[in-house]
Amino acid sequence: MKEGNKMAKNEAMKLVANNKKAYHDYFIEEKYECGIALHGTEVKSLRMGKCSIKEAFIRIENAEVFVYGMHISPYEKGNIFNKDPLRVKKLLLHRQEINKLLGKIKEKGYTLVPLQVYFSNGRAKVEIGLARGKKLYDKREDIAKKDARRETEREFKVKNLY
Repeated sequence: MKEGNKMAKNEAMKLVANNKKAYHDYFIEEKYECGIALHGTEVKSLRMGKCSIKEAFIRIENAEVFVYGMHISPYEKGNIFNKDPLRVKKLLLHRQEINKLLGKIKEKGYTLVPLQVYFSNGRAKVEIGLARGKKLYDKREDIAKKDARRETEREFKVKNLY
């Protein structure tokens, strides 16, 4: 019974924006789903898929979580109701989760990054990750693994053709 419910939940999820750069630059330790406080025209623009989180970052100020640098393009038919595309947006998390994140961020090397923006059951959500920065050699190692995997897939494809 629970598995069927889980499938219905996954079908209701519509991805708007993904942050591949975060996975390249950071080790993602934990992930959290949080709501986002938006105005009407911003929601309409998100539904059209006009959002970018490549340069976005998250800060905790006065026990509230905010995302900076998240670009939501102005809605074409929004005229005077459109807000600034780069305005600071508040993320909605439980107090207990905010306190836990605050404790982790105070440790050296941890930060919060947005991983993806999506709609879940009609509500805009942001998946944020507690991340630790990668060193240059870690990034090179990941690139080498990706190239090796790509090469083996290419060889496998060539063998299956003949």
